[in-house]
Amino acid sequence: MTAILGGGIAGLSAAFYALENPKIGPLILFEASDRLGGWIKTEKSKSSALFEKGPRTLRIAGLSGKNALQMIDNLDLTNKIIPIPSTHVSARSRLIYADKKLHTLPNSMASLFKFNSLVDRPLFTVMFNDLIAKKGENRDESIYSFVERRFGRDIADYLISPMICGICAGDAKKISVNFLMKTPAEFEQKHRSIGLGLIKEGLQNIFNSKRNAEQEKKEEESSEGSAARATKEKWAIWSLQGGLQQIPEALEKKLTSKNVKIRAKTEVRNVTFKPDCVELEVDGGVQKYERVIASLSAERLGRILERQHPQLARELEAIPAVTVAVINFEFPGKVLPMEAFGFLVPPKEKIPILGVIFDSCVFPQKASTVLTVMMGGAWFDEYFGVNSSQAHMETVALEQLRRILGIKVDPSDSHFQILENCIPQYIVGHEERLKRIRNYITAHKMPLILCGSSYQGVGLNDVILSAKQAVHDIS
Repeated sequence: MTAILGGGIAGLSAAFYALENPKIGPLILFEASDRLGGWIKTEKSKSSALFEKGPRTLRIAGLSGKNALQMIDNLDLTNKIIPIPSTHVSARSRLIYADKKLHTLPNSMASLFKFNSLVDRPLFTVMFNDLIAKKGENRDESIYSFVERRFGRDIADYLISPMICGICAGDAKKISVNFLMKTPAEFEQKHRSIGLGLIKEGLQNIFNSKRNAEQEKKEEESSEGSAARATKEKWAIWSLQGGLQQIPEALEKKLTSKNVKIRAKTEVRNVTFKPDCVELEVDGGVQKYERVIASLSAERLGRILERQHPQLARELEAIPAVTVAVINFEFPGKVLPMEAFGFLVPPKEKIPILGVIFDSCVFPQKASTVLTVMMGGAWFDEYFGVNSSQAHMETVALEQLRRILGIKVDPSDSHFQILENCIPQYIVGHEERLKRIRNYITAHKMPLILCGSSYQGVGLNDVILSAKQAVHDIS
């Protein structure tokens, strides 16, 4: 029997894909809390508007994007998909708040050649910086350092830093360049310049264009269901009617129908690897299993491995995570000065919010405006370490909404939640740490499989794909 640790989207997905692998055998899933789904949580306001506490949309790009849509089809949720095309205002208009005003990010090739108020120059000029910049000495560095050196401090401060806030609530001065810019970093090492790398790699691709076109055609022909529809209709993002919580709910329903045992409110306190089995210390004693699929955060997994494998535990616990406060507001009527996906705030502005999502622009409400304020992240202790009470944080969030967006009316409803250690941080050295972790598990012949947001991507699509790849490798 195989034990799965964690009932978030990674653990549920691992169990879902494990059903397709006949070599895995019976499954049991342990979840310490009283609910499944992890950080995916949808609630309703007094007027039945949706409040998402965690993820609310998914992208369609890449293998992970297609894979997530295939899962939705397999879970019979296809008819609930809400597609957001690339022409939608929420896909075209994304904002940065700096110098006491909102700036629209460029959304076309033409906009790169226009004066940009955010950085006081046309954005195409960053390529000149790149051509004269010196090659970095290290294979890994912070994404801020990389961008500042190659494109300029203004780009690092006002474009990259807020983007990192929006993606992982992290500090760009600590996050590894390989987190989001691995290919540009490789271009620098190989070609000295990102621009030269694009030119040289592009020229090489010209000679392979026919083969690439044929390959793309085959992929399009083999694609089916919602993934094919998303490509054809040029979706930018998508969500589900009724909220994303329906994904873990559908997974739970599917798993229980296939006789997967799910034990909520059951904490695994210790794991011991024996020559012939894995022993799990849970409520009620010690239970034996053939292998363990761990979808817990790296820090939590490290705690339960520490007794037998302290070296591995130290590596896992060295992968940090940040805490984010999420406050959903509903206001009567239409109160926004513009339509957009939302805005992010550069850390340099020293404002105690990470950003705001304009939920009702993405998914219109009949007679109200829904906004979600994100706070804390890498700066949670700095701004709220002394006072993280709900009343204080809601007051701070509302003050920022009034000041930045000019909202004068009081909210008709609000929901508050602190998501403790919810987003792992891929700091400088993350890839090397993962190698050491994997090498340790292999060297000690541990029947331990890792998946989840601590390792190969923090986005929902990435987490689902990591679970699929993890269980498919089991033989």
